[in-house]
Amino acid sequence: MKKELLIYLLTVVVSALIMHPDLLSTPLIRFDTMANRANYYHPFLFGLGVYLMIGIVRLIVVGLKKIMKR
Repeated sequence: MKKELLIYLLTVVVSALIMHPDLLSTPLIRFDTMANRANYYHPFLFGLGVYLMIGIVRLIVVGLKKIMKR
């Protein structure tokens, strides 16, 4: 459970930095913009989408490994 939470949070942070590189230089302005638009949940929803795609790829890889062992 802890490993999956870490993967999810890392996915959220990395995707946020890729989509908004200004988070590294002026994070307060980005958070202020997010507060003005009231879109607090979009980083977590986008991160969930990316996390689910990563999860599907991980399941496919595990399935292929099991098939190759037979």
